[in-house]
Parts: sequence; structure tokens; C-alpha cells
Amino acid sequence: MGSQLFVEMESFQLTKTGQAACGDDIQYKVLKDENRYLAVLSDGLGSGVKAHVLANMTTTMALRYLQSNMDTLQSVETIMDSLPVCELRKISYSTFSMIDIRLGGITKIIEMGNPQYIQLRGTEEVQPLKHETIVSKYWPDRQVECYELKLEPGDRLIVCSDGVTQSGLGEGPQYRFGWRRCGEMEYAQERISRNPSISSYTLARSIAYKAYGISQNICKDDISCMVIYMRKPRVMRILTGPPYHKEHDNIFASHADLGEDHTIICGGTTANILERIVDRKVQIDLTKLKLSDKLPPAGRLPGVALVTEGILTLTRVCKALENNESVEDLPTAARKIIEMMLEHDKIEFVVGTKVNEAHQDPNLPQDLELRRGVIRRMCAALNQNFRKETEITFF
Repeated sequence: MGSQLFVEMESFQLTKTGQAACGDDIQYKVLKDENRYLAVLSDGLGSGVKAHVLANMTTTMALRYLQSNMDTLQSVETIMDSLPVCELRKISYSTFSMIDIRLGGITKIIEMGNPQYIQLRGTEEVQPLKHETIVSKYWPDRQVECYELKLEPGDRLIVCSDGVTQSGLGEGPQYRFGWRRCGEMEYAQERISRNPSISSYTLARSIAYKAYGISQNICKDDISCMVIYMRKPRVMRILTGPPYHKEHDNIFASHADLGEDHTIICGGTTANILERIVDRKVQIDLTKLKLSDKLPPAGRLPGVALVTEGILTLTRVCKALENNESVEDLPTAARKIIEMMLEHDKIEFVVGTKVNEAHQDPNLPQDLELRRGVIRRMCAALNQNFRKETEITFF
């Protein structure tokens, strides 16, 4: 069961208006040998840098305790003992949701202070197998909710901070008590109904921005949403660079067969090979060329999602992945590539190794590397920053 399933864990966060740092923190850990997937979302009391540091302390400790299978009550008490207490409100500085998914087994969720998680099977809510409330004798005012549930292929878990459920609080009679968990769930069900295969990232982002919109486009609190989705893996492929031996062009081009939504061609020479073999022309919409974009415009080829310029675009994508840049600020071609990467689980690179003489031009940027180096850096960033699987095939 485990090998045929992919556990997609993605999140989206919006920082409280006027603050330099998000006061929530989210961390993940995959224990492949144990078929376990761990995730923690913590909401630091207040907002800004101080809240973020304390939320980060919480997620770091919680992940460690989950991994070591430490007793739930002992874990929670240790976390609460480690956090400072607000002098004014006399409460500890973080709430949290801890998730421990065991493929083929029981999933455990431990919550303290955060809105209750949502489990959806399709658009139907699924109730937990077991639920108990634990109260610490050292912290009697803090309740810990412990759930056990069964995740099946196609199921989603949605976890958020109260910046989501309390959005719109006081914004007229409709939101007297905020958006609430029921509003969040109805919106998620509606989005899934419209697009049953919606990715975790897209759903998390949609929920976060809906909460933002309900609050009149002002973040009155940090907004964090995490979505975990159990499904078959999604694979995309990027073809770039001409093969070293021209007689391999046909085999190289045959790798562009994953379908229109899953294939990208990067590079003019690469596109020319595909055009020649499939006997179709790349179409480029020059009306979308922006002077501020700093990259040539993307085009379309039947059967392929996107055709872009090669090494400059790949280098820009690589930098954005390494620095976790916001896609909204990127040139169109780079943004579209990264958006597709975020929608997939495994990114396969099919790389031609013939050296392009144009890349030896001393007038090109200093940081421009050979294609192979850029691809290897990109794979490392996708693995480390986005938990994506990668594979490189050289031609």
C-alpha cells in the first residue's frame, strides 16, 4: 500500500499585516523506512518575530517527540514547560497541532489550542475512530485533544491556525463569530467538488486567501493552512538541451509523452528538435511579452504544457527554488515552471549534454553555469525545500 501512495504535504501562510515575520510555524519530516509522515503546525502567541521564534521552538520539539514515539502527555508537558508564560495573560506562548501518519496503519493527531483538524473523503467529512481529552495536572487550564483516525487513498487532512477560522470576526452579522471551522470546511468541500484532484498547495493557498478576503484583505492575525492529501504520485518532465549525439534526438523527444499538463520544454534547440519530430510549430503569444519580465516569453506546442528559453530561465528558476522566493514576483516563464513543479510530486529532468557555443559568450552573466550544474542545484533545492522527488537522465 505504502509504495503506491504519495502523501502530499503542503501549506500556505500569510503574515499579519504590518509584521515582518509570520507568528506561525509549520514543519514536516518524512521517515521513509517507517512509512511515517510527520507534520506540526504551531501558532505563537501574539505576532511578529517573537511569536515566530516561539512557534518554531514548538514545532522543532514536537517533531522530535513524535519521531521518538514519546508519551503524548509527557511530550505536551515538556513543550509547555519549555515555553515562557505571558506575564499578562498567564498562558504559554504556543498552540499546536501534531500529526503522525503511518501508511497502512493508524494516524494520530494531537491538538492543543488550535482549531480542530478536518478530514475529508472526497467532499464528505470523516469522523475519527477515537477521541480523548487529556488534562495535565501541571497545566490544568490547557486541554489536549488526541484523535486516532484511518486515512484512505483520496483522503485529505486540513489543519489551520485560528487566523483562518477567526477571520472576519465582527465583520457584520454573517461573521459575528468569524469564518469558523464550518465555513472553512464548506469552502474546502466546494473547491474539491469543482476540482476533485486539486493539489494540497492550491487548496491551502485558496483557503488562506479566502480567509484574507473575508477580513477585507487585511491580515488581522497570521493565517496558516496545511493540507495533507493521500493519492497516487504525479510526475512531470522537463526536457532541456540537445542530446550529445544527434542520432539520439528521436529517443530524447519520445520522453515528451507524459501529456499536455505534465511536460515542459526548456531551450530553443530542444524545441526545434521537438518541432522537427512531431511536425508542429511552437506558438508564442508576443502580446504577453513584458519589458519588466527579463526573460523571453513562454510558448506552446501541442502535447506540451510550456515551451521556454533554456539556460537563463532555468537559472532563474533555480535561484527562486533555492531562496524560496514568492512565485508572484517572478518573470512569467519562471513562475509557470515553479507553479507546475509545486503541483507535482516527482520532477524528471531529461538533459541533453551537447554544449551550446552561445553559453561561452563572456558577455553573459557570471553566474550562468552549464546546464548540468543548474539542474543538479535545482534537484537539491526541490528535495530540501519542497520535499519533491527528482530524477535526472542524461543524453
